[in-house]
Amino acid sequence: MTTKKMKKLQDRYNTLKARLEAIGPIMVGSITKRMDRRPSKTAPEGYVERGPYYQWTWKEKGKTRTRNLTPEQAKIYQQAIDNNRKLNKIVLQMRQVSLKILEADSIKK
Repeated sequence: MTTKKMKKLQDRYNTLKARLEAIGPIMVGSITKRMDRRPSKTAPEGYVERGPYYQWTWKEKGKTRTRNLTPEQAKIYQQAIDNNRKLNKIVLQMRQVSLKILEADSIKK
């Protein structure tokens, strides 16, 4: 591999590393928005909707855990979950670039 291509790979790796530093809090799981329907004799539809209610669900030691959240908390947790997905994509790209760098380096020897 040429020095120019190797430099390009190193630059790409450093760019990805910088993107990692910009990621905020990370969290696994998912946020679900739920509505609750309750029977009502006075409502024309026969029920009253309440909510929305937000739930964060994640796995911990092989068990599914759930926590109720306020709307404000749901926004913060969703951002952390999105950050975790970004982190995973960046790490995957870093692995791919690293493999190319290592393979190119091993060919030199």
